Amino acid sequence: MTDNSRAGYSTRAVHAGEVRFNEYGSITTPIVQTSTFIFKNVDEIRKLVDGDMERFEYGRYGHPTQLAAERKLAALEEAEDAVLFSSGMSAITTSLLFLLKAGDHLIITDDAYKRTLDFCKTYLERYDIECSVVKMCDYEAMEQAIKPNTRVFFSESPTNPYLNIMDLERLTNIFKSRDILVISDSTFATPYNQHPLKYGVDLVIHSATKYLAGHNDILSGVVLGAKKLTDPIREFLKITGGVIDPNSSYLLIRGLKTFALRMEKLNSNAQVVAEHLERHPRIKRVYYPGLPSHPHHEVAKRQMRGFGSVVTFEVKDDTEYALAFLSSLEILNIGPSLGGVESLITHPATISYYMHTPEEKLALGIKDGLIRLAVGLEDTEDIINDIDQALKKADAA
Repeated sequence: MTDNSRAGYSTRAVHAGEVRFNEYGSITTPIVQTSTFIFKNVDEIRKLVDGDMERFEYGRYGHPTQLAAERKLAALEEAEDAVLFSSGMSAITTSLLFLLKAGDHLIITDDAYKRTLDFCKTYLERYDIECSVVKMCDYEAMEQAIKPNTRVFFSESPTNPYLNIMDLERLTNIFKSRDILVISDSTFATPYNQHPLKYGVDLVIHSATKYLAGHNDILSGVVLGAKKLTDPIREFLKITGGVIDPNSSYLLIRGLKTFALRMEKLNSNAQVVAEHLERHPRIKRVYYPGLPSHPHHEVAKRQMRGFGSVVTFEVKDDTEYALAFLSSLEILNIGPSLGGVESLITHPATISYYMHTPEEKLALGIKDGLIRLAVGLEDTEDIINDIDQALKKADAA
């Protein structure tokens, strides 16, 4: 494997982590589709047990296709190590279950992903792990929430759906002298747009399902950071079993080869669409960090290279109007994910938060007219025209 640590970003996306001349001579990393790795003789077993040989043993403990993907991801995040999982939630739950024990305290921000919040507020309590929820970007509240038994601070940046941006340097200054681990879910930012580790964050998590794989065809998650933290999480993963399979690892590698190109286009597409929506007479408000109107625009400019593909906006505060708008779209697909080549659009109040009461939705800021658009790689003119015609049809409905 060639050292690509000093190579450009696109070069790393294409080459990092992969064996240049593998035993088959294939330019792509092979899919090693096996559950078990056999030994040539008993001597190989002894060497493995004694630590004199590095090799694969069993699929749940790792496989060559996974290793190549992990090395590529570590190079892109500029992290010492990466651990892949079968989904983003597996990465989060496995890491927190390893890092926390009975009697510990966790701090999490209020607009973290709803399933992450559910896990921390509901399920961790079963193991006598206390969870405090603080308002995103309220740094005084974060500091006040610290207890003698606080072990982990968990947040996201940007967040879903309002794309709030954490000032990472200010954040880590609160916790780094108190022996509290800072974990950042950076899915919406991607390693292309933001490097939280440079600001003192201890562990970065991504749902690799989204931008990293980029084609809406796999589930995967990754934890990145120093090996002193990732190594024990990897060992714990061997017990919990949320491993990524060889085929998904291969598809992730394939997606990462065009990662830099995709992110450049997604960033630029979303900026154009956001600016158009902000000028649109039928749009009440637009939330996008690339717009000066966003409350965290200056922080985003300082610590991000680009602002991602998610653009959240408000139409008339009426569920029927919002659904009529979605139903009138001809190019944009209705769906809850993001980061792929196809644009996806969703109405959080009816798709993501359908089980919540109106009061609970309001407390979370989920309004009836709120729309989240994950811009894809289509031509921006076509995306804009599709939105415009759908708004006109919703007006006439």
